Amino acid sequence: MSSSVLNRRTFLRGTGVAMGLPLLDAMVPATARAADAELRDVGVRRMLAICAPLGIHTPFLFPQKSGIDYEVTPYLEPLQELRDRFTVISGVHHPDVDGGHSAEQSFLTGAAHPGQPSFRNTISVDQFAAERIGHLTRVPSLALSANNSGLSYTRAGVRIPPETRPSRLFAQLFLEGSASEKQAQLRRIQDGQSIMDLVREQTAQVTRAIGHEDQRTLQQYFSSVRELEQRLISAEQWAHRAKPKVDREPPTDIEDRADFTGRMELMYDLIFLAFQTDSTRLITFCGAGGNEVVSLAGVDDGWHNLSHHGKDPEKIDQLSIIEREEMRLFAALLQKLRDAQEGPHSLLDQTAIVMGSNLGNASSHSNVNLPIIAAGGRFGHGQHLAFEPAKAPPLCNLFVSCLQHLGLDVDTFSSGASTLTGLAVS
Repeated sequence: MSSSVLNRRTFLRGTGVAMGLPLLDAMVPATARAADAELRDVGVRRMLAICAPLGIHTPFLFPQKSGIDYEVTPYLEPLQELRDRFTVISGVHHPDVDGGHSAEQSFLTGAAHPGQPSFRNTISVDQFAAERIGHLTRVPSLALSANNSGLSYTRAGVRIPPETRPSRLFAQLFLEGSASEKQAQLRRIQDGQSIMDLVREQTAQVTRAIGHEDQRTLQQYFSSVRELEQRLISAEQWAHRAKPKVDREPPTDIEDRADFTGRMELMYDLIFLAFQTDSTRLITFCGAGGNEVVSLAGVDDGWHNLSHHGKDPEKIDQLSIIEREEMRLFAALLQKLRDAQEGPHSLLDQTAIVMGSNLGNASSHSNVNLPIIAAGGRFGHGQHLAFEPAKAPPLCNLFVSCLQHLGLDVDTFSSGASTLTGLAVS
């Protein structure tokens, strides 16, 4: 391996392994650092869209005050360390998008009337971007899900089947060869052998060829891979253990007492690594949310049933336990992205993130006043953007802002006819 300049597409390869490297200073020639300073400052731009399919209880999310001096609400508490890196947005919606849960199909497309029998979807914002920049990475885009629902749709309006199993996603990112060869490598990991054992010699060669800051970046990456392997092993072990027996009949809508936290952490870890290695620049993720009783203290009813709380204080209390955990996990992902450097910027600086739901009020199946958080990217954050519902811009205006963040020369997308007012580029 050359000791001068590493190629941006450099992989560490071993038997059945291909580990992409994060962006290092050693991958940019000294002449390019000076001549292309402006291009380097722009860096690699990315986008992540996350949907909470059972909504977010907006009274615990939206502040009463707009602007930069908004009060901290219960759901924004876990995010306060990153207050200047996100914007909470109230009032927006997709025009003519209705139908309760079926509006999930339109969350990233803005296609009208998804609840009608004649509905035909349109292209989602991530696939619109993938048509233009997907060729720049090994994986043009990733559609992920924790509950079998997907958010990504082709130009023909066909849903892209989401990946739901972290082990398969791990294999897609790090392992190569046939399906049986990938399974063999996963078994080696389960037996305690890190994939980095297979690329140890090349790792040493790369480390000798780079500077101190690059070494720190690589060590952070290798640590993330090791931690992820341990999570996968732990998840596999738990999957084979008998569930605890309780002295009560479960409600009819409960099929499993799911490890909601563990499943979300695994997916978020993989999202982080996919971005850090520049395996893809476009990811959609439909989070958890079904009839299951999640394994959080204080929750003993099904998540979907709790989302239809009818303003019952006890149900709202239990629902808030789940949704606070959602926000804590989301904050942890943002912190990882903030702490990971890519050239002169953090991964969070380089990634425009939209987190929210197609349901403004899950209890009544309302599809207006959607709960939305915009984070990361090169935007002026640290505020509550509050729009009057009667005069609110479409959510697709935010998608136009994200597309421009990606460097695309577009002014419209679906119902969006401009960028989102108030979310200025910093």
